[in-house]
Amino acid sequence: MNSAKPFDISKRLVWEAYQRVKSNRGAAGIDGQTIQDFDRDLTNNLYLIWNRMSSGSYFPPAVKAVPIPKKSGGERLLGVPTVSDRIAQTVVTMTLEPILEPVFHADSYGYRRGKSAHDALAVTRKRCWERDWVLQYDIRGLFDHIDHELLLKALDHHCSESWVLMYVKRWLTAPMQTRDGNQKGRNVGTPQGGPLSPVLANLFLHYALDRWLTVYHPDIPFCRYADDGILHCRSEREAQYLHSQLEMRLRQCGLQMHPDKTKVVYCKDSRRQGSHENIQFDFLGYTFRPRRIVNRSGRSSLGFTPAVSRQSMTSMRQAVRRWHLNLRSELSIDQIAKALAPRVRGWIRYYCRFRGSEFQPVADHIDRAIIRWAMRKYKRLRGKKMRAISWLDRIKSKHPNLFVHWSGRGAFAVEAMGAR
Repeated sequence: MNSAKPFDISKRLVWEAYQRVKSNRGAAGIDGQTIQDFDRDLTNNLYLIWNRMSSGSYFPPAVKAVPIPKKSGGERLLGVPTVSDRIAQTVVTMTLEPILEPVFHADSYGYRRGKSAHDALAVTRKRCWERDWVLQYDIRGLFDHIDHELLLKALDHHCSESWVLMYVKRWLTAPMQTRDGNQKGRNVGTPQGGPLSPVLANLFLHYALDRWLTVYHPDIPFCRYADDGILHCRSEREAQYLHSQLEMRLRQCGLQMHPDKTKVVYCKDSRRQGSHENIQFDFLGYTFRPRRIVNRSGRSSLGFTPAVSRQSMTSMRQAVRRWHLNLRSELSIDQIAKALAPRVRGWIRYYCRFRGSEFQPVADHIDRAIIRWAMRKYKRLRGKKMRAISWLDRIKSKHPNLFVHWSGRGAFAVEAMGAR
């Protein structure tokens, strides 16, 4: 081994990490450098990362603190690394993934390749049919409260690469820089926003929760997506007991349950005649609650099923309002349709997987925004809402695939047949 390069890190790995970072895009860090800026001197920039990581002389810069609004109110701080640092973190992430993936529990779905939120929703729906009670938990400020010592102990248990451990230690303590330029050091947590943090969070929660549940409560099916999880119980008493046990376990690991987002829920349907103050819960943008369903034979009954949540629909309607379509009268209707397509297509793909007809109010809201745009653009429609509505109906009739939410109307209106 070259004494100047004590760590065997291949240049190909750095190149592949760069390609992953580029495909994910992302904002600039504290240096203001974008991926386009980085590409202008790509060879030298990549060589510099490889050279420093291989020699052990790579020290991460501070991450940029970026506040983003939470759906539930308030703000969450993201820690945005520089482009170079994202590439370096991805080198470590790509090294750890094949080591840790076989370790992680099958019912851990967040931030894992080959697993999705839809998978978590599907298995939760199935288990809600099988068991009457649910304990839903949420961990308050997971990324801000991960204990470094416990995390590094878990990492050392699975990874023998000394350079990985060394760089993870450096990233964990890299400071966060606020808008005013002040830097704040850290001795706990891992900033949400970098490519390495999700892997580290999953490793921490594997031991804090997943493995603990498997060992001490092996008969309790569970599903975890990052810091949000579901435990399926046979009785309210069992759910309440698990609530106290889980709260104690999290406290032992330096974590805290979110008091407002953790609750016991009764999965009420036609077969379950009991009652409880909570008969619904939100999970991954969907609300699970009793709904009228129709089976394959056409018979109606009450099922406990997921559909897009009210909070998610409110968020989508707010996004439509922020587009200010009525101010874009310089655009043609074809240009409006093209501009909206990526965002609306993403909504439909995610929120219409289960009981897609519930998306209809959002589709109607988009139509109303298009009507307001038309009333501003065309003189003959100004102040004449009913005429504008008729105009939109004619456009739909002639060009039913012009807008994504028109062509998808039939698809997201189809109910899942045979579901309870």
